Amino acid sequence: MKHSSIIGFIFCAIFSLLTAFILVSSTNDGPFYDSTAYTECRAEPEKPLYNGGMLKDQEVSVPSRDTHRSVGAHYTPAYILHNLTQNTIYCFSIWVKIEAGSSVSAARVRAKLRSDNTTLNCVGSVTAKQGCWSFLKGGFFLDSPSQLSILFFETSNEDGETQLEVASASLQPFTQEQWKNNQDYFINIARKRAVTIHVARESGESVEGAVVNVEQISKDFPIGSAISKTILGNIPYQEWFVKRFDATVFENELKWYATEPHQGKLNYTFPDQMMSFVRANRIIARGHNIFWEDPKYTPDWVRNLTGADLRSAVNQRIRSLMTRYRGEFVHWDVSNEMLHFDFYESRLGKNASYELFAEARELDSLATLFLNDFNVVETCSDERSTVDEYIARVRELERYDGGGVRMDGVGLEGHFTRPNVALMRANLDKLATLDLPIWLTEIDISSTLDHRTQAIYLEQVLREGFSHPSVNGIILWTALHPYGCYQMCLTDDKFSNLPAGDVVDQKLLEWTTGEVKAKTDDHGTFSFLGFLGEYRVSIVYEGKTVNSSFSLSRDSETKHVRLRI
Repeated sequence: MKHSSIIGFIFCAIFSLLTAFILVSSTNDGPFYDSTAYTECRAEPEKPLYNGGMLKDQEVSVPSRDTHRSVGAHYTPAYILHNLTQNTIYCFSIWVKIEAGSSVSAARVRAKLRSDNTTLNCVGSVTAKQGCWSFLKGGFFLDSPSQLSILFFETSNEDGETQLEVASASLQPFTQEQWKNNQDYFINIARKRAVTIHVARESGESVEGAVVNVEQISKDFPIGSAISKTILGNIPYQEWFVKRFDATVFENELKWYATEPHQGKLNYTFPDQMMSFVRANRIIARGHNIFWEDPKYTPDWVRNLTGADLRSAVNQRIRSLMTRYRGEFVHWDVSNEMLHFDFYESRLGKNASYELFAEARELDSLATLFLNDFNVVETCSDERSTVDEYIARVRELERYDGGGVRMDGVGLEGHFTRPNVALMRANLDKLATLDLPIWLTEIDISSTLDHRTQAIYLEQVLREGFSHPSVNGIILWTALHPYGCYQMCLTDDKFSNLPAGDVVDQKLLEWTTGEVKAKTDDHGTFSFLGFLGEYRVSIVYEGKTVNSSFSLSRDSETKHVRLRI
């Protein structure tokens, strides 16, 4: 190996180590966020995260039953908290178990916080069992300081008292800056990669002073928005959309009530035209949805079918849709919102969902099949769609009848009012234990809030999603109609950005590698940190130009690009 090559190799190694040091040191002014999560019941609790944080060495107390009365609810061990501060993000975790001898073998446990000025009804939840320990992870944020607060647990059990044992409790505060530093660290680790470009002559001699121009031409992390038929023929809307997004989903046009409002009368006119727009602009599209378990959004004529007639209609629907668009949609939401509703299972049997996924797999084997539901990361107050219920449903389908169906993706709708970022992060940590790609599929912020507040909360959600290593893409539920949007619009009807649109543009710019232009050093190399995706590179030296391309995929090792001129 030539001396210059050795030096170049050493430089690249030093660059990688220096990059890692810089990334880690960006969080050295506070705690490093602990992504650890457990979703299996364990014989013994693990050690507390953050060594317990504020709860280190604190004894648990048991409040009087009269202190927190609620019909159908039972309260168990609690922690007294002093001097909680406003604008601080608190991450909470604990192991819980139902005491032996209780009247139930399993119960849903919800952690709650009562402070001087407010009560937070759910800051984390888990299904607790007798005989083993379950891990609850969540958190909270306070708008105002609280001198005295109580963190306690509620079990909803109508059959009798449920006593809990708790262990390894932890409460870790993060300032806003510390939280952002942690997000930036995870972004740098999960969404970027170090690159070293080597330039040499045909003889192999390193070239110093060559001008290097690097341009990112596509991104590895899709960010998109829903569209509806209103985009067809609307050139200003199309231009506005294509300028920003590389992914989409059809808001309603693929749904059964849209493609077959009357039995046997299929109409794919609008989705066909929308697919042409997608193809022409090299946009990836999610297929939403094949079936919707909510009877309210099931065609009237389907609701009137039973038995063999319903099964026949279901078979015709999935075959017609997926045969027509085989290979066109990268994802399919097979049975939408099945945690909340059960139209097909209640009529066709408990194995109906398994059969739908299995049929979808057969009809489009290359598409990624998703569960898709709401209130999984938005809150923990919805008992039908807790993170544990979601995980249990995935595992149930995978284990069905000894064989099961391969699940491909976790779809989280993300219709937020006010996001609890600590809870969102904790639930993503637990979902990540499934080792499946996670997508935020329908992100918006409630229209009950003004445009400025929507933008503030949207930025919080986008940063949480983008910075979590297990999230693979984000779709906004912001299709534009003459009346506006479902909950949140990015632009007005003249395509001038609203505050939420400005946030999206800011994030799209921030999460793209800007123009990179430099000269190679005396070892013929130039190094930088780039977002994952596809790149063009040109080298100019002594009147000669060499053009090439390379891609950055997720990897902890430095990417080496070698060019000759």
